[in-house]
This record gives sequence, C-alpha cells and structure tokens, in this order.
Amino acid sequence: MKQNSLSLTEGNIAKVLIRFSVPFLLANLLQALYGAVDLFVIGRFCDASSVAAVSTGTSVTQIITSLISGLTLSGTILVGKYQGMGQKDKVEKSIATTICSFGIFSVILTVVLTMNISNILSLLKTPADAFSGAHEYVFICCLGIFFICEYNALSAILRGYGDSVSPLIFVSIACVCNVVGDFFTVAVLHMGVAGTAIATIASQGISMFCAIFYLNRKNFIFRFSLQTLRIDKQILKEMILIGIPVSFQECIVRISFLYLNSITNSFGIYTSSAVGIAAKYDVFAMLPATSIANALAALTSQNMGANKKERAVSFVKYGTFAAFLCSLLFFLWAQLSPESMISLFSGNAKVIRAGVPFFRACSFDYLAVSFLFCLNGYLNGREKTIFTMTNCCLGALLVRMPLMYVLSSHQVHSLFYYGLVSPFSSILMLAVIFFYLKKIEKQHPRQLPQAQTSRQNVSASLP
Repeated sequence: MKQNSLSLTEGNIAKVLIRFSVPFLLANLLQALYGAVDLFVIGRFCDASSVAAVSTGTSVTQIITSLISGLTLSGTILVGKYQGMGQKDKVEKSIATTICSFGIFSVILTVVLTMNISNILSLLKTPADAFSGAHEYVFICCLGIFFICEYNALSAILRGYGDSVSPLIFVSIACVCNVVGDFFTVAVLHMGVAGTAIATIASQGISMFCAIFYLNRKNFIFRFSLQTLRIDKQILKEMILIGIPVSFQECIVRISFLYLNSITNSFGIYTSSAVGIAAKYDVFAMLPATSIANALAALTSQNMGANKKERAVSFVKYGTFAAFLCSLLFFLWAQLSPESMISLFSGNAKVIRAGVPFFRACSFDYLAVSFLFCLNGYLNGREKTIFTMTNCCLGALLVRMPLMYVLSSHQVHSLFYYGLVSPFSSILMLAVIFFYLKKIEKQHPRQLPQAQTSRQNVSASLP
C-alpha cells in the first residue's frame, strides 16, 4: 500500500496537486461513464421512452450517490486531518468507524427508498410511457446501495490517507464490468432498462470485493476483520458534524435539478430526453472541477492538520486555474456545436432541436462551478461544512428553484431560459463565498510559527 500513498504536506505544490488530483479525475470520469454508458446503450438499442426512463432513473440514483459521497467525504477529511497530525490511532479509528457506520446506513437507506420509488417518480412527473421503466431501473439500483456505500467509504479513506491511485484501480474494474454488462444484457439478452441497472449494481459489487481483497493483501495501515471493525463514538460524532452538512447540501442541489426534470418532463418525451442528455454532459464538463474540489478537501485537511495553511491556499489557486481551463473546453464545444454533443446520445432530430438552446445556456455554469466547487472543497477541508451547506442550499432553494417556478408558472417553454438559471445561481453563491473568505481571513490572518506548531501537535497527542 505504501507505494500508492503520497505525502500531501511536503514537496512541490504543482507536482503534488497533479499526482494526487489526476487519479481523482480519472476515477470520477470512469464513474461518470456508468450512467453515460447506460444511456448510450439504451439510446442505440431501445426507443425514446426507454431513454427517458433511464435518464429519469439516473437522476434519482444520482441523489443517492450524492448523499453517500457527501457523507463519506467526512471520512476523507478526518483521516486526512489525523494523518497530518501524525495520530495513527485516530486514523485507524476513523477508518473503522467509516466502514461500519456506512454498512448500517446502507441498509436503512435501501429500505426507505425501495418503499418510496413510485412517490418519487410521481413527484418528478415522469412521463407515463417511461414510468414503469424508470421504476424498474431505480428499484434494481437500490438493491446495490450497500455496494455503493462501502465502495465510496473505502475510496474516501484511501484518499484521506494520501492514496488516490487505488480508488482509480477499483473504479476501473467496475467500469469495465459495467460496459461489458450493459452490452451483454441489453444488446444480447434484450433486457432493456432492467439490464442496464443489473449491470450497474453487479459492477459495483465486484469493485467493492476487489478493493477489500486488495487492501488485505497489502501493507495497509488498517486490517479488515471482525475484531477491528468497531464504531468509535467520538469519531462518529465528528463524522456526523462534518458529513451531514455536505450530504444535505448535495441532496438539496440534486433535488433542485430534479425539480427542473419534473418541469421539463411535462413538456414531453423529446424535451425530457434532451435535458437528460444535458445532465450527462454536466457530469463530464464539471468533472475536472468536481475532482479537483474533492482532492482539495483531502489536501487542505492534511495541511491544516500539519498547520500549513499557506500551502493549502496555494493548492486552491493552482487547482482552480486547472479546473477553469478544463471547463473552458466543454463551454466552447457547447457554444460552437451543441448538435454534435446531443447526437452522440440520440440521433432523433426532435431531441436535438429541443436540446440546442438548453446546452448553449447551461454551459455558462461549466465556467462558474470551476471556481465554486474548488472553493467549496477548500472550505470543506477546513471543516467549514456548515457554511458550504448553507450557501449551496440557499442557492438552490432561494434562487434556482424559485426562478424555475416563475418560468414554468408563466408557461415559458423555451429551454434556453431554464438553462440560464444554474449559472446565475452559481455566480451569486460565489459572491457569498468571497465575502466569507475575507471574513475568516481577518479572524485567522496567518500561520502560527513553526515552533508553536510543534508544541501544539505534541499537546494534541496528549490525553
């Protein structure tokens, strides 16, 4: 395991950022291919109602994934913080608590969601032709929540420890299995929507078991066994205080986008399909910002734990610049040739015609979130998760959703205006973040001297 871990508190800023964040980017890219491959295969071998079913179904499952990844980020932050402070026992307790608590949480979440699938799809105003397919897709995916929870928990732990390579290996296995499974179940067995869902949960299960087997064979800091898997109450309390705000904000943001789906679903199958395809591109276009933001949470937590605030700030500057450059490429593609983007998933002329104005408008958000996500990642790493939650929730509940309601109540059917809502909301949230950063900088303007840092680290390790 040692060969994959990386010291995040030492070395050249740019090199460490690249070595640590690139595996994040590749892992998230492969993970995003799950839903994209599902939609691609369904689009090529099934009808428009199946495309709408999968796009609506994946919108629901993305909320589940966001909820889980938001909570597991607390594992990354705590492992990173205690690793930076050099407290090995706290690192081990954080790992055990993360794995156990998410196993229990997955069972509860599975029961709650499977009992409410129809209600959720009804709230989304899922088209009648796509309802049964969407229900089937979500139900099958819910059966794999345990795999999603534990895979994300293991990846979060490793990243906090300084290893972003191993999670990339595990998600690569899952992606290959999912691609093969999709084509086999849909193109060969003709299982349609159900086939894509089965392929998805099977690939996640294989990935989770491979991760546990691999880590137990390597010289990892934690040994997986019934004796070591225990919940530490203090660590659990810290995880809740850090993870719930992040998870809640992710869910609220996702719900605001589901609200958009519920509005556009009422416009018909073609509009629903176009917005579903745009959602897939959102994932890819925002991947660099999302990946770097997740990396920044781990980088910041370790460096703040080692009392190297200026180094953490330097990571944010480099990371944001890199995220902006990557997002700019997708923005230009959406402005110059949105037709080519849509046609990769659907050759239907009506779907393309409906999606072009939406792509041109929503792509401005690609640029805004490169700043927004990276700054949120930095603040999460500093355990300012209550602020990031409040800001994102207010952006969704007081800006994004009300604007969409106003548009729909005035019977505005042009997707261009709906597409502008997200970038407008992101810009307002950015303004709030800059104000908050100035405020906390006045409270904590500079680092402590190194001698004082050493004394604090020694004191922190004492009872």
